[in-house]
Amino acid sequence: MNPIASLRLAPLALALVCTGAIAAGDAKPGFDNPNNWPQYHRTSNAWRFSPLTQINKDTVKHLKVAWIHQPGNITHGLQATPIVVDGVLYYISAFNNVWAVDATTGKTLWHYEPKLDPISRQVFYAAASRGVTVGRGKVFVGTLDGRFVALDQKTGKEVWSTQLTDLKTQHGALFSAPPQLAGDVLFGGTTGGDQPIAGKIYAVNADTGKPVWTFEVIKDDQESWPGDSGTRGGGSAWMPGTYDAQSDTIYIGTSNAAPDFYGVGREGDNKYTATLLAIDPKTGKLKWHRQEIPHDVWDFDSAYEALVVKKDGKDVIVHLNKSGFVFVMDKADGKLENVWQFAENMNWAKGIDPKTGALIEPRRPEPGKRELLCPNLLGARSWNHGAYNPGTGLWYSHAMEVCNEVVSGPDDPESLKAISALSLGIDEIKLVPPPNSKDPYGRLDARDPLTGELKWSVRYDLPPLSSVLTTAGGLVFTGDMEGHLFAYDADNGKQLWQFNAGSGARGGPVSYAVDGKQYIAIPTGLGSHAPGFLAGAFPQIKDLPGGAALIGFTLD
Repeated sequence: MNPIASLRLAPLALALVCTGAIAAGDAKPGFDNPNNWPQYHRTSNAWRFSPLTQINKDTVKHLKVAWIHQPGNITHGLQATPIVVDGVLYYISAFNNVWAVDATTGKTLWHYEPKLDPISRQVFYAAASRGVTVGRGKVFVGTLDGRFVALDQKTGKEVWSTQLTDLKTQHGALFSAPPQLAGDVLFGGTTGGDQPIAGKIYAVNADTGKPVWTFEVIKDDQESWPGDSGTRGGGSAWMPGTYDAQSDTIYIGTSNAAPDFYGVGREGDNKYTATLLAIDPKTGKLKWHRQEIPHDVWDFDSAYEALVVKKDGKDVIVHLNKSGFVFVMDKADGKLENVWQFAENMNWAKGIDPKTGALIEPRRPEPGKRELLCPNLLGARSWNHGAYNPGTGLWYSHAMEVCNEVVSGPDDPESLKAISALSLGIDEIKLVPPPNSKDPYGRLDARDPLTGELKWSVRYDLPPLSSVLTTAGGLVFTGDMEGHLFAYDADNGKQLWQFNAGSGARGGPVSYAVDGKQYIAIPTGLGSHAPGFLAGAFPQIKDLPGGAALIGFTLD
């Protein structure tokens, strides 16, 4: 803009122009409420896109640290996506510690430390949490001991707490992802896709905590789940769903069937595992579903984000499955529009029919036989989220080119007695490089979300586990496992900025503005179980330092 003309603007107007809020005033999808990051993906279309433009291709080289907030406990690092509302940033650290922080200084405003049931120390997914939800004057948490909890947004004091799972009988099924709001309904699923349980999605009244409905993921159908196989069939919805107010619909994906790699005894399609569900938020009734991987024996969850974009004037959902395929479907009814291959190395099937979604010559592991299967059990991408930029029309997502050698076999009943027990259905598993590559690797791709056409790609020696942020300033932000934070040109992938955080990134970068000043906040501190699994293929991961620091950046 003309710098002389800008001086004539009133201070508030100048601030709005600098942050991009005026340009976003038409409140197009993805552009509303530009100064805040009010939801897990910022908006319900799961874009992870900020309309702010003060930090852009020209100015990002001046990006400096504004503040650092350290929660103190580095167990499993920082996996959260912060929420920012009106100058206050809310996030969660290890063992469900919730923080409200001044978004301009990093000063702690309040801190909530829950009293967790001691049984939570026995669970497999101990310590980790991926975020909080803010709304209706409250901060909502899903806990490591199986509760939904509401805190007062201003004070952090507990408003209500509702126990939803029994960790003793549900093999430590807990809430590692933040429950989401659908009007006055708060909903979410538990961990447990790899555990011998039957997955459920829970909903409570957001103001009182009173249970409203429970959705049983495992379909009560002998053809789908013969015998009693459904009672331990997995199928949890362990990542956050999204609520689409326009259609009054919850979209949420479910995990793999269990045992993961051993399908004997559960012959059938195993509904509704590895499925994207469309649910009525008021009743919990199913509107439609798309099962992406029937009779899954590869650990190919459908738990990832439901990205909503336009195709021929209508809304479609773009949904990455761990299998290495992306499903494009009509948002209204789930009708398939396309399927395209995201993984470069894929050998578990010949492909997926883009018109019907049928698996083409799937290679299901034979018990007792060593199989090389690509992608690996963590997927073509882990749960770290991609981002969509409406300016470029590109979807930016990490990928990993890593395979696994698997020997399928039945679970030993004795091994399933512990609360932390996993039902993997394997005798052996080892992560290995792709068959025609010396080394496994990771990448960041910029693609057309509807067709998969590749615009640019950045390769990494270690697959990044950070989510991605993109902005109207033409930037893509992310981080790698070694602790390097990056800003790339959204058009061509050129690196424009780098910062060494000291420990790898696993959470979700966000952007927001306060008093006309734009900030980027990036959670750092390598964690979760993924690095441990990946260390089999990347031994250097064992030497990477842990950490937990939320870093706020702004222009100097």
